[in-house]
Amino acid sequence: MATETISTPKQSSIPLMSSDKYRGAVVEDLQLPPAFALPSGEAISRAIELAYERDFSHIPVLDRRRKPLGYVDVANLKSKWEKREANPDDKVIKYTIKFRREPSQPYIVITPWTPLADLEQFLQDKLFALVTDWDRKFVLAVVTKQDLENFVTRRGF
Repeated sequence: MATETISTPKQSSIPLMSSDKYRGAVVEDLQLPPAFALPSGEAISRAIELAYERDFSHIPVLDRRRKPLGYVDVANLKSKWEKREANPDDKVIKYTIKFRREPSQPYIVITPWTPLADLEQFLQDKLFALVTDWDRKFVLAVVTKQDLENFVTRRGF
């Protein structure tokens, strides 16, 4: 009988903070709206329209297999459009800020069960985090520092 070793990505390699000001809360407790992501071939005019309908400042961009490629900075994209530096029919991939995929920058999985203390550490030098399932097959939400601040204010921590 053959055996198979399955390796799963580690949820986080970030050291836990000494005092958990979030009292054990996890990403799921933020009650984030469902993720909104764009296919790489979407026109920027549609991307801007959808972003403003949902009040999103950054939108993940996915490849054909729904793998995250990077993100679009909506304010920057709108500015280029208004300056006529971008054509409304251009594809979002042309303006996508791509994620680095290098051994020196390992992928850290953020799931609904990631402790908020770990998320806060992750967001210290990043604009946002993509919340995914364990297997990284689905982008479930996008979380920002502002989401953490709102949570603390609501909960009175």
